[in-house]
Amino acid sequence: MLSFVRCSRIRPTTLLYRGIRTSPRLFSETPDLLRFGNYDLVLSENPTAVGVSHIAKNIVPDHIKLPPYVGDTAYQRKAGDSFVQLSSKEEVDALRRATRLARRTLELARDLIKVGSTTASIDQVLHNFIVRNGAYPSPLQYYGFPKSCCTSVNNVLVHGIPDNRPLEDGDIVNVDVTVFLDGYHGDCSETFAVGDVDDLGRHLIETSKIALAAGISACGPGRPFKGIGAAISQAVQLRGCSVNESCNGHGIGTEFHRTPWILHHKNDEPGVMKSGHCFTIEPVIVQGDDSRGWMLPDGWTLLTESWARSAQAEHTVLITDTGVDVLTADVA
Repeated sequence: MLSFVRCSRIRPTTLLYRGIRTSPRLFSETPDLLRFGNYDLVLSENPTAVGVSHIAKNIVPDHIKLPPYVGDTAYQRKAGDSFVQLSSKEEVDALRRATRLARRTLELARDLIKVGSTTASIDQVLHNFIVRNGAYPSPLQYYGFPKSCCTSVNNVLVHGIPDNRPLEDGDIVNVDVTVFLDGYHGDCSETFAVGDVDDLGRHLIETSKIALAAGISACGPGRPFKGIGAAISQAVQLRGCSVNESCNGHGIGTEFHRTPWILHHKNDEPGVMKSGHCFTIEPVIVQGDDSRGWMLPDGWTLLTESWARSAQAEHTVLITDTGVDVLTADVA
């Protein structure tokens, strides 16, 4: 479980007493934390706990089809690095079903984000919804991940593990959902405001949406993959934020994560998009100009090094003959 310290009251001695491994910037720039707004910092109550084997895993009914990596931690290495490109109407239709369910699941999460709710309870509701619709929650048991979605609060960059800490007024929380339905994965995420979020927090959430839209606008057949990162970087910089460079989008389809790898910052990666390419765009946006992160010993939870807040928005997109189809766009 994670513990939280009010940003305006944080003291380095408190963190040392708790045994937290801190960013080297914390002690030299503690007063500057106030420029990021009023929110709770996410810290580990048990920073020496390694891995996630001590966390109870969600249970999936026997009739649900499992992705091949469940129970096989070497699967990703054995499966190779094949490029995701869909070539038939049947493949695209199956992917559309998975992405529609992912979007419906994320919309359900929106309704659950309230002061006093726990991310563990939200995860359980989403888990039940996914399996009730005949799908498998893709994050569950992916390299041992114990829960069915990722919930990243405030200064958590990505891969926050749902827990029993109640959401508080002023939090922001990213919910990242992926479902595996009829052999295909659909992936999307959004950052939500909890109660009365300050102006800086709302600016950050809006920036994550603008960044995603900028990345999508750079997509189309024959266009370079590196254009996605260039467009995102420009949009984010204009709004006084930065893009984390260690988190990237990925090809998706029958595989959860495959090439093409989508970089969200300025880069010189080669390659152009072709009709049938399917991938996620999911920039992780951080307040200020330092987007670096550091990992908790659980091997999943990535925190901002500057202790600033982070927000993310994500879509699964399909390159078509004439442009780009946002498969996880809002559903009626």
